[in-house]
Amino acid sequence: MENNKLKEQDFLVASISQLSISGSASPPVVARFRSDSLLFGSESDSEGAVQFDLSNCQLYKLGSARSLCMSEASDTNKEKSYSRGITIEFRNEEESTAFHRAFEQWKKEVAVQGSSLPNGIVSSSASKFDDKIEASSAKMYFHYYGQLLHQQNMLQDYVRTGSYYAAVLENRIDFTDRVVVDVGAGSGILSLFAAQAGAKHVYAVEASDMADYANKLISGNPSFSEKITVIKGKVEDVELPEKADILISEPMGTLLINERMLESYIIARDRFLVPKGKMFPTIGRIHMAPFSDEYLYIEIANKALFWQQQNYYGVNLTPLHGTAFQGYFSQPVVDAFDPRLLVAPAISHVIDFTSAKEEDLYEFDIPLRFVSSTGTRVHGLACWFDVLFDGSTVQRWLTTAPGAPTTHWYQLRCVLAQPIYVMPGQEITGRLHMVAHKAQSYTLNLTLSAKMWGPGAEQGGILQTSSGKLDLKEPYYRMSQPQAYPMSQDQQPNQLLQTQDLQIQSHDEEASDLLQQSM
Repeated sequence: MENNKLKEQDFLVASISQLSISGSASPPVVARFRSDSLLFGSESDSEGAVQFDLSNCQLYKLGSARSLCMSEASDTNKEKSYSRGITIEFRNEEESTAFHRAFEQWKKEVAVQGSSLPNGIVSSSASKFDDKIEASSAKMYFHYYGQLLHQQNMLQDYVRTGSYYAAVLENRIDFTDRVVVDVGAGSGILSLFAAQAGAKHVYAVEASDMADYANKLISGNPSFSEKITVIKGKVEDVELPEKADILISEPMGTLLINERMLESYIIARDRFLVPKGKMFPTIGRIHMAPFSDEYLYIEIANKALFWQQQNYYGVNLTPLHGTAFQGYFSQPVVDAFDPRLLVAPAISHVIDFTSAKEEDLYEFDIPLRFVSSTGTRVHGLACWFDVLFDGSTVQRWLTTAPGAPTTHWYQLRCVLAQPIYVMPGQEITGRLHMVAHKAQSYTLNLTLSAKMWGPGAEQGGILQTSSGKLDLKEPYYRMSQPQAYPMSQDQQPNQLLQTQDLQIQSHDEEASDLLQQSM
């Protein structure tokens, strides 16, 4: 690190207390950034200061004016551990924010000390991504997307690829002479689309080994290659030479949120996008509706029959039947289904990528309320998603809805081990609670209840309730084409699907005002 990059900085803090010993330093306390170190001590006594090496310490926010600084111990067990730490009390939130900002700047300088890393090369210092994602999950994730066969699978999803192509080329005005950042560029196909639309320059950021293939593909298209720079690294870590006018990405996973790449998309927005810059896609919606599918329910339940054998080579397997039964119902089903299986109109949960915070994606708690259109057994909750490219010229939707052309995302169904029975006009209530975990996915907690129907219903009350816990990381990939089912009484094929068209208003309005459902 060149000594003139950052000047030495001092911050006055209210107090500090060391975790390994009792007592606190008497105020006033000064936090000093010096070269590659962070020192805490009194204004008058710098020799007795508590010192941290900036290359191996982390700073965590405990509150608006309280933080924790931890020093990382030697990596003897190949697992991260910490040797000591201190809590820091700031005088107000503004000073806390300024200190955290300075800490990140100094950490970056220390990370590149003694080298001049070219743009896009990532140092070995811990990143925000590494802090919240298990190393084993990240390794498998980047290995998967570093293979051409999986990129081919996505490229051959013509609904996906064609929708992106149309969204970009139909909105050339948003790309012409603009700087574009492609977040998670993969093969580089979206970067090439942006270049075709007249982008001034495109920075294709890709963390997996696919970055090397993207470079090769882009070099093989010389009319666009001079406009595209491939940067191998995570968007959480890389530095770009300029801000972007527009972000483009394909961050959607199963149920929109699986793989947690939406968080990286939001981080890229905060790091690289100019104020009021555009994002393609702009918003995403998760659609949910109860469904009835006896065939699917029986198929899942029958998987556990193996464990009902009382004499399997002389062994009684039945003690594990209950556990196996619940295990099969803990797997969300990924397949394409007939929309006539829906028993009520869908509701939606909207994520506005232009305003959502990263923390908003850590947990979703969605209340459910439906009115059954038929009398049947409800076996669970069906889900799908769509995204909007809010272009200046054309607003284009990419949908994964049942009944629409099938995509590689298919649809997703959460099947309950205990179905509930409903009558026409009966209210179904419940909750879908989704919590992110470190394996780049979510734990789904689903509850559905049938409210009392008929005489006395106006007094309320719950008639039946069924709950299930599912892991989005471990789905059952059924992925069959929709089966032909006999129609319900007077039910039309698509009457329970909401229209995919929305009216978009001013960008400055809140998300709730931004979207109006056309009926």
